[in-house]
Amino acid sequence: MLDDLAGRSTGDRIKTLRERKGPTRPTLAGLVGMSASWLKDVERGRLLPPRLPILVKLAEALGVGDVALLAGTDMDLGDTASLPPASFTRIPHEAVPAIREAVRAPMLTVPDEPVDLDALISRADHGWRIWHGSRTHRTDVGRVLPALVRDARTAVRLTEGERRRTANAVLSDVYALVQHEIVWAAEPELISVVADRSVSAAHDADRPVSLAGAAWTLAIVQRSMGDLDGAVELVTEAAQLVRPRLEDGSVELRAMYGALLLHAATTSARAGREGDALRYLDEGQAAADRLPRGYHHPWTQFGQSNVDVHAVSVQADLSKSSTAREAAQQIDPNSIPSRERRARLMVETARSYHQRRDHSAALDWLERAYPVCNDSVHYSPHARQMAADVVDHGGPMTDRRARAFAQMLGLPA
Repeated sequence: MLDDLAGRSTGDRIKTLRERKGPTRPTLAGLVGMSASWLKDVERGRLLPPRLPILVKLAEALGVGDVALLAGTDMDLGDTASLPPASFTRIPHEAVPAIREAVRAPMLTVPDEPVDLDALISRADHGWRIWHGSRTHRTDVGRVLPALVRDARTAVRLTEGERRRTANAVLSDVYALVQHEIVWAAEPELISVVADRSVSAAHDADRPVSLAGAAWTLAIVQRSMGDLDGAVELVTEAAQLVRPRLEDGSVELRAMYGALLLHAATTSARAGREGDALRYLDEGQAAADRLPRGYHHPWTQFGQSNVDVHAVSVQADLSKSSTAREAAQQIDPNSIPSRERRARLMVETARSYHQRRDHSAALDWLERAYPVCNDSVHYSPHARQMAADVVDHGGPMTDRRARAFAQMLGLPA
């Protein structure tokens, strides 16, 4: 740790390193997809410190090899923790090469035999059920995605009229599943290509629910890459597109509208905008109230339990650890049909303890989350950061457990 950064806030550290490295405030902000005014407010402490994904982006843009150098006294990464950006920006998975090949294949020619659209829809739905139902969803979905991508692309080529619109709607959904599979596991270029293709297919499908779903997918990519303002702008624009159609729209469309609002809530929280985050969360709750009891969207999982989980995430992102824990205590995990979301709740609960430096409790919740859905922990930047921090600061009581858990995640221990 550099002596002149010790005891200083995150904003002060970012400002000092920016001035030392040379980029202007607008230049650095642009490199991480944010505005100069946002960076100015962060540096002056008017906003909450950036969350881990954007802190990693700032470290990369500043050429800093340790994310912990940016984390000041108002964050909980620990003064001595070493957190290389590469540990959190990309976590390789064996399924990615075959998926990359299926996405990038030029497909200049395709088979002549007709495509069974009903079967294709069923396969895509099955992929989402695997994603939310498997303990190792990245591995299990990764086995079926390459063929699903190729067949969905072929279906678009071999159909016409309304059937082609249906095929494009399926293709857009398939690309959304691909995005979930490869985020944090593949290179940013591939992730961006997949999100852009989801939007393109949704345009060709010309259906509001497809456009809303593609916007939700692209905004997740924008948020993961640090473009918080762009992500909020996109999902709110999509929500405005959907809103006039809600009265007579399908349950799926109403649920997608709610998913867009929850996305805006969590993204606003990560940007430190508490008022916006809570307003969008309230609007998401209102959207859930208008759905049939017990309904959950097949792939966004929007429904009452998902609103509850997002309420915990929002409070954790706003660094309100006590409120986050109180919200988590009100949730019955068995009410969450998705293993992926159930494990996410446990990771968010771990974050609420980590923020108060209760490393033992944070490790307990991470250990609970892992058997529920291994991949929700292994591929979570927050979970990896917490696991690394427990190794560094948990003390003798948790040392052996912490190191064993870190090794399971592939982290140096």
